[in-house]
Amino acid sequence: MAEDEDYDVEIAADGLLVRGRLFAFLEGDDLVVELPEARARDLKARGVAFAFRAAGRPSRDWVRVSDRQLWPELAREAHTFVGEPAVGGES
Repeated sequence: MAEDEDYDVEIAADGLLVRGRLFAFLEGDDLVVELPEARARDLKARGVAFAFRAAGRPSRDWVRVSDRQLWPELAREAHTFVGEPAVGGES
């Protein structure tokens, strides 16, 4: 994604950013991504992803994914979700 001009991705020490907002990062051997709450809930229910715990508390939107084959797809989803302007904002 960082090499594709169609994506506005910045590689930072914390992870991948779009419009200055973090949307994906590595933690251990897992990719952690921010997704819409319903999508995150679905992935967790199917055992595809697990809740990410920030400061000991599970997050509704952030999930951990171990399966590396899913990383590109979920990173693109997270990029789209985080990078979209808020309704009534820049749209």
